Amino acid sequence: MQENATEVTAAGIARLAGVGRAAVSNWRRRHADFPKPVGGTETSPSFALTEIEDWLRAQGKLAEVPLRERVWQQLAGHPSGPVTALLHAGATLLLVHDRPTEWLALSATADDQVLAEGLSVSLEGVLTPRFGHATERAVATPRPIDLRPSIPLLRAAAELATELGARRTFAFLLGRHLDANPRQYTLTPPGPAELMAALAGPASPDGGTVLDPACGTGALLHAARGHGTGPAHRLYGQDASPELAALTALRLALDGREAPDAAPTVRTAAADTLRADALGDVRADIVLAHPPFNERGWGHEELAYDPRWEYGLPARTESELAWVQHALARLKDGGSAVLLMPPAVASRRSGRRIRADLLRRGALRAVIALPAGAVPPNNVPLHLWVLRRPAAAAPAAPELLLVDTTGTAEGDMREKQAWAAVQDVVLDAWRAFDRDGALPERPGLARSVPVIELLDDEVDLTPARRLPPPAAGTGGAAELHTVRADLADTLRLTTKLTPRPGAPAPAPVRWPQTTIGELARAGALSLRTAATGGAPGAPARVPVLTDHDVLTGTAPSGTQTGDDDPVLLEAGDVVVPVVGGGATVRVVDEATAGAALGRGLALLRPDPAALDPWFLAGFLRSTANNRQASSYASTATRLDVRRLQLPRLPRSEQAGYGARFKALAAFEDALRQAARLGEQLVQGLHDGLTDGTLDPAADPAAHPSRERVADPE
Repeated sequence: MQENATEVTAAGIARLAGVGRAAVSNWRRRHADFPKPVGGTETSPSFALTEIEDWLRAQGKLAEVPLRERVWQQLAGHPSGPVTALLHAGATLLLVHDRPTEWLALSATADDQVLAEGLSVSLEGVLTPRFGHATERAVATPRPIDLRPSIPLLRAAAELATELGARRTFAFLLGRHLDANPRQYTLTPPGPAELMAALAGPASPDGGTVLDPACGTGALLHAARGHGTGPAHRLYGQDASPELAALTALRLALDGREAPDAAPTVRTAAADTLRADALGDVRADIVLAHPPFNERGWGHEELAYDPRWEYGLPARTESELAWVQHALARLKDGGSAVLLMPPAVASRRSGRRIRADLLRRGALRAVIALPAGAVPPNNVPLHLWVLRRPAAAAPAAPELLLVDTTGTAEGDMREKQAWAAVQDVVLDAWRAFDRDGALPERPGLARSVPVIELLDDEVDLTPARRLPPPAAGTGGAAELHTVRADLADTLRLTTKLTPRPGAPAPAPVRWPQTTIGELARAGALSLRTAATGGAPGAPARVPVLTDHDVLTGTAPSGTQTGDDDPVLLEAGDVVVPVVGGGATVRVVDEATAGAALGRGLALLRPDPAALDPWFLAGFLRSTANNRQASSYASTATRLDVRRLQLPRLPRSEQAGYGARFKALAAFEDALRQAARLGEQLVQGLHDGLTDGTLDPAADPAAHPSRERVADPE
């Protein structure tokens, strides 16, 4: 085996062969000629990709692997690590984008050494016009000494670029890497990033400047560029990690389709922003930042006399207020900044003097509470701070906008539809406030508060503590009457649908059994997952049926976000969650048909001539069936759908079971609806009674009259 070969794990081998990881373990035990590990650990070994492909091909087990999957395997198994591979691939894709004929001439040679040497020269020629000379830039763009280990990857990535384009190819590889390593990076999801860019507003029309002093992988600069920044705009980012600074530069350079001479200026620096600001001469129209939280070692002692602390020296425990003042210091007069903050920054006593000065001078314009789950960590409802650097002659703003969206969130905030509702609420309140300087009170949601009201001993800016309570429901008592009527109708329907237990069988029936895997091989059904791709030409954006939707019996709530063609659902499909250990199955109806299959779900499409879908779904829900087909890890239970069992019954005998299982599903749906309506009624009554909008004596079944309460005798 050649040195520095691309390596692949057992999970990667399973994807190449289109099997489960258990099959790979079996091959290693049963086949003496299976390639030996070349790296990794004893419990998680890695293998040479070329040796694995040769072995799978010889055994007839090599599946038809999509090009993008082969490129990803080469990147993930790169001998120098995936980040180095991403940098090499990004720089090469930039060459493919800017100088395609030069790449074609270079790649015509079959000699990897010759290609590596020529490519190093060409990369410098394409990086310099984009990012400046090496002596002028702090950006850590790849300046590889030896490209030879990357040549197979670079050839494959360039081939994929002919199919997807250079920009989409790099976006796919970067996105896949971030998805595979979520704990290594502080990520800002696309929805919140777009909201932050919208709150900051458009940069100046004559070619504005956008800065992210904690750029990470460039999500905020990417969002700002898509929010009206044109070819003349300047994009600046800084990060303590040279690799992240380089990835951001490449991502931004590949974002657009402009020629190099028309592309926006992109500069990213690799240095600690607070301690060693490499972009101190930049004055930006917009600053966007998702800074690190709760840092104790941010430089409190050595930066005590730094001129950035216009509003006061932040305490050692207030690193976030150091980032706030850094952002304001890098703005032009009248420029806007939007920062993502932990909620404690709005109320910690150690920061109250700085918060007060930000208010007095009109620098802080809004504090917006986001729902938990919008941005990692998903259990904390983070805040957005909207700031504006006061112009010299401008009067201080007399009011602060407070918005609380934690009560408006419905569904998983990672899904586009759920997030869109939150974003609309925030932007509607902000635009009205920004236009008029004040906002009429919106109970439980938004309010512009006079600054003088906030300048007490605490200077607590937490939105929920300053907003009036919401009305009971959205329509007060009238809506609660409607909910109660709907609940009564649903309970009557539930009673009608309550199934009979049935008579006991004379003796337990023992059918001959088959498995889903055997049925799939026989053609009685097809098995699909979201990762296998869908039909060519399928729409790029469709509603997605998520595992949460299957578990709760709700309509598709997700939105297709990847580049892969979605797997579209058809009426009669059976959908099974594969993670979590619950016995839950859903038969797709006409209302759900056309949605895309979400992650964590397996789709079974039965041949109508061989299988009744309700018969299939009913037996798959068996507790014993799920137990024998599940495997258990330290943190999750995973279902091997191929091992689920089904009785071998003729199609004609399946109908009776199918009809009974369908009736059970209708009863279950009615129970879920009754539970939802009951929760809505109970919470609405609690809220109305506690905020004074409902009269407790209006219900004849309420507590004794007020007169009796007043007269204990």
